[in-house]
Amino acid sequence: MSWLSQFTLIMRSNVTALKEQIEDPEKVLHQLLIDMQNELDVVRSSVADAVADEILMRKRINKEAEEETKWQERATQAIKRGDESVARTALEQRLSCTQRLEQYKSDHNKQVVEVEKLKAAVRDLEDKIRQAQHKKTLLVAKLARAKSTNKIQSALDRTHSKSAFSHFQKLEDRIDRQEAKLEALSEMGDDDVPSDLEQEFLRQEQKERLEAELDALRKMTSAESSQ
Repeated sequence: MSWLSQFTLIMRSNVTALKEQIEDPEKVLHQLLIDMQNELDVVRSSVADAVADEILMRKRINKEAEEETKWQERATQAIKRGDESVARTALEQRLSCTQRLEQYKSDHNKQVVEVEKLKAAVRDLEDKIRQAQHKKTLLVAKLARAKSTNKIQSALDRTHSKSAFSHFQKLEDRIDRQEAKLEALSEMGDDDVPSDLEQEFLRQEQKERLEAELDALRKMTSAESSQ
């Protein structure tokens, strides 16, 4: 499996992990960066091996070129001596060197291309890691803001639920209704107005009812404040 395929599998597995462990996204992001860095180390090691192979190929080319030159010189010297048999043998050796040299050069050229590809992959992966680190910083900040917002919203929800404010509003509405009722009674004719004693009982009853509701409201508000 190529390094690119391995990297793709790592990315996919970490995306799955991110979905499954979303309750701790910061930890998952940190682990994702560690995995990417590990993959970068693997690719760098591959580059080092490829460069080492390229260097060995270069040395082999140089050595074979020296052999080619050596046999060519021997063939030339043999011809000068008039020894065509030795010259022919030397030329055969030089031809073998030439053939090997061509193959070595072809292999070396391919290796150079492969090394450049791996170096480009390292640069690309390094750039992706830098981008991921930047995105991680932004995401962590966003998560912190989201947590803060959730805490504030939860506090507001607790304040409005059981709502002491709504109870105050209801109590105010009741008082307004009672005042309106008393005003209506005062505007009625004498025959329709209850006696002073009855009015006193009504006011006392209303007062007791309101005091009871106020007491209940105080207890509820005190309980909410202690939470």
